[in-house]
Amino acid sequence: MKNYAQVYVKDSFHAAKTYCEAFGAEVTFAIKNPAGTAYEHCELSVNGEGILALAEAENPCDVALIHQMKWETMTFNAFELGSEEAVRKAVQVLSEGGVVLRPIQSVPWNSCCATVLDRFGVCWWVAL
Repeated sequence: MKNYAQVYVKDSFHAAKTYCEAFGAEVTFAIKNPAGTAYEHCELSVNGEGILALAEAENPCDVALIHQMKWETMTFNAFELGSEEAVRKAVQVLSEGGVVLRPIQSVPWNSCCATVLDRFGVCWWVAL
C-alpha cells in the first residue's frame, strides 16, 4: 500500500511549481481542467516516489485569515530531506507569501526543523 495526501488549493499550477522547487520534486502525472487553466489532479514525486497530490479547490479558503490566525489544522511532515541546506531551501521557498510559525530550530526529536504555513494555506513541518 502507498499513501500520500492531496491538497486543494487556489492557483494549483503555482502550487505545483512551488512544491517542486521546495522539495526537488517533479510532476509525474497531471490532468488539467477542460480550459487548461488549473489542475483537476496532479501528482508530485521525488526520486520516483509519490509525495503529494494536489488539485484546484472549487471553494478556496481565505488564506489571509489562515495566516493571520496562524491556524494549524493539519500539517504535512516533510522529513529526511538529507541536509540542513535542503531544510533551509524548503523553508525559504514555502515561506514566500506565507508565515513561518516556528523558525529553523533543534527539538528533542530532530536537530533541524521548522513549521511554515505556505501562501496556499498548507502547513508544513520540514526537517532533516
